[in-house]
Amino acid sequence: MQLELAGDRPDVDVDVVVIGGGVNGTGVARDAALRGLRVALFERNDLAFGASGNSSGMIHGGPRYLTYDPDVTYTSCLDSGHIQSIAPHLLFRIPFLMPVRKRFGSKVELFALDAFFDLYDRYQPLKHGKPHVLLGENDVRRLEPGISGELEGGVSFDEWGIDGARLCVENAVDAHEHGAEVRTHCTVTELVRNDDGRVTGVRFRDRLTGETGARNAQAVVNATGGWAPLTNALGNVVSKAAKIRPSKGIHVYFDRRLTNYAIACSAIDGRQVFMEPWQNMTVLGTTDDDYYGDLDDCVATAEEVRYLVQAVERVFPDIRGARSIGTWAGVRPTLYEWGPNEDALSRDHRVVDHAAEGADGLYSMVGGKLASYRLFAEEMTDVLAARFGRSARSTTHTSPLPGGDAQLDPLLFAKANHIDPMVATRLEYRHGTRAERVVERVRKNPAEGAVVCPCEPVIEAEIRYAVECEWAKSVDDVARRTRLGLGSCGGMRCAARCGAIVAEMTDRSPAEGRRLSLEFLDRAQRRRAPALGPLQAREEALSLASIRSALGTKIAAGSE
Repeated sequence: MQLELAGDRPDVDVDVVVIGGGVNGTGVARDAALRGLRVALFERNDLAFGASGNSSGMIHGGPRYLTYDPDVTYTSCLDSGHIQSIAPHLLFRIPFLMPVRKRFGSKVELFALDAFFDLYDRYQPLKHGKPHVLLGENDVRRLEPGISGELEGGVSFDEWGIDGARLCVENAVDAHEHGAEVRTHCTVTELVRNDDGRVTGVRFRDRLTGETGARNAQAVVNATGGWAPLTNALGNVVSKAAKIRPSKGIHVYFDRRLTNYAIACSAIDGRQVFMEPWQNMTVLGTTDDDYYGDLDDCVATAEEVRYLVQAVERVFPDIRGARSIGTWAGVRPTLYEWGPNEDALSRDHRVVDHAAEGADGLYSMVGGKLASYRLFAEEMTDVLAARFGRSARSTTHTSPLPGGDAQLDPLLFAKANHIDPMVATRLEYRHGTRAERVVERVRKNPAEGAVVCPCEPVIEAEIRYAVECEWAKSVDDVARRTRLGLGSCGGMRCAARCGAIVAEMTDRSPAEGRRLSLEFLDRAQRRRAPALGPLQAREEALSLASIRSALGTKIAAGSE
């Protein structure tokens, strides 16, 4: 049965409510809006708050999935190519090295690895990757002298890096510019159902203002990732088909690039981990462990950090002398299966129609990967389009994301606008051609050209643009969009100024701006603490005590 669109029915506010501001939710909101559906998106925290903003930062084909889930490798490589075409400014190549140690059977191992990557090369054209190369020991050492031990050789292959938070933001921006309502820090409190069980909308509460309301809709999409079972429970829907097995992944990052090649290696339990150059830092990842904790407060532990460092140290011993400055952690919404180890679970995705469970109009998106988000969103929107009798096909693989319509030379851009080349380079990466909109603010008010975060760097105009055009409502939100405060200083040099700017632009008091900066620093210190060595940890413990003391004083004063 085809349903009337919201524009034809006064009792319906929108055609589709999407719950969840990760890459799947923003991807569906964009696709549906581009096809002419009226959309409302609700996110209880911030865009990319969960797994999408805490991933390995790669749009990768996943060669290891070839052994047990080749369809995932195919779809990941296929969608990687599409994402490169719609957001070329966000993608950067990450060449990988996979060294093979000299030991009994290592020649056979290297031969088998070469044959395996011959198979992976069949998928490389889909993502514009280069074919793998078989390397001898001298070749490996010329490429990366820091690799230790006797080597039989290795192989090289390449993947693509991306900023997952920026990808979410740009999908949400494009959805909004095509008519979607986007609400962040706004929690859905109930899935509204009528007498026959059909889901007819949602009730919501803004977590910052306390505003409450409702949106009537013909369909509701649950794209909340690890929170999906909890979201379905808001409508008393318990679904075996939408069951997930949450898996925690953590990453450790260092204050600079330690190598120009990502290095794949094995941890003590045989799981594959890696060290990768990622933008202007180095990242170690990732763990893969069943997670039963608080989804809103997922942080790395010192034991998890040691697990990754120990694995990389066997191949790249210089990692012990490098300066680790932080961690991030996220929860993968992996498809449920009893028995297999976490890293052997399928990374496939599934659209679940809850009509069979008496909740017609409710759909859940479970599973999936950052690398194939666009395809997953297209599949979900195809279901919605069929429900509404719309024949329009998806154009998200050809329609550029905001800023992805052309290439911008950052050096020429810097020269033409009289800004620092590094500032221009980072602006171009995050915003593409829309960096022009940020710099336009500086032309109108040169004071906004001041660098607030020297580590990244981030200028005042970009902070104001994030608040005005990208739904940033706190220092944490700005950091997700710009990486402000995630450098070696941990935000100590920029959080206060950023908090003042956010408070000013959102009509809050200077005291509230100070509270926003202290909350950011408190959370930043919690993310940094597991990665710090003993000397640095003692020093930063004093800073953390000072921050929490100031924050506690502020909270107490505000409650009087």
